Amino acid sequence: MNSPPLRWGVLGTASIAIRRMIPALQASPTAEVVAIGSRDLARAQRVADATGIARAFGSYQELLDAAAVDAVYIPLPNHLHVPWSVRALEAGKHVLCEKPIGLDAAEARTLLGAARAHPALVVMEAFMYRCHPRWTRVRQLVVDGAVGELGTVHTIFSYDNADPADIRNVAAMGGGAWLDIGCYGVSVARYLFGAEPVAVDVRRELDPVFGTDRLTSAVLDFGRGTATVTCATQLAPHQAVSIIGSVGRIDLELPFNPPGDRPTVIRLHHQGTMDEIVIEPCDQYRAQADRFAGAVLTGADVPVPLSDSIANMVVLDQADRPERTG
Repeated sequence: MNSPPLRWGVLGTASIAIRRMIPALQASPTAEVVAIGSRDLARAQRVADATGIARAFGSYQELLDAAAVDAVYIPLPNHLHVPWSVRALEAGKHVLCEKPIGLDAAEARTLLGAARAHPALVVMEAFMYRCHPRWTRVRQLVVDGAVGELGTVHTIFSYDNADPADIRNVAAMGGGAWLDIGCYGVSVARYLFGAEPVAVDVRRELDPVFGTDRLTSAVLDFGRGTATVTCATQLAPHQAVSIIGSVGRIDLELPFNPPGDRPTVIRLHHQGTMDEIVIEPCDQYRAQADRFAGAVLTGADVPVPLSDSIANMVVLDQADRPERTG
């Protein structure tokens, strides 16, 4: 792309921004991080000084009002995703918002309405795994029949965090396992089946103090196969995906947070043999930044359009319905 780099502002000082997204943006020739905003100016300035960002703002709106910002990355708590994404669009900024895109499908549709009112602006949910070449290869293997007819996809994602001050444990902010990490398993299942489930059955265990789901398991019925998704916030850290078909199986370790500095492996089991497909090192956060910039600067499609984000939220909404639902 023979264009000036996209000038980014970061809305908030969340850990994911400091550890992952800001370094990825700064490593990309398509991006320049020019500003960071926080409700606390001193905090914004500390992060700006530590990361080499030129400008710090003491409110999110001040950053949105800055003419030098082309696009914003939003790593705010879940309940703020849609409100600040809409405000960013109204301020003329492109939007990359952390997952989940909102608290439910209805709220996500509000964002879709705002995006349609600003068709020149790009909006994307930050499902960074979709930008990793490993997942592109896995989906192509499934489409090409490497495992035969796809029968089931099993996803497990867990971590151990019982900190009452952490936003992931605050119900009013959209905390809990299902929205925070269950969204990955739902997204993966829909991505691989290339379809929407016809029914969803969800069981969850609530934390008696936080009121958030600390353990959720779901079965997604695709009519021609199923997927299971288990996620937890108070179990041993673990993540894995198994993709099982009529003649083979694909296993992935660290499917959502692979190391960016060494190769990753796809293990394809087929009729008694096991092939290891090696994927070259990739910082999926930088890949996400580059794909987003491509959409802004060249009109390329984003890897996660809002229609896909809304469809994912429709499935996630089923956690609030204890009965089997269509």
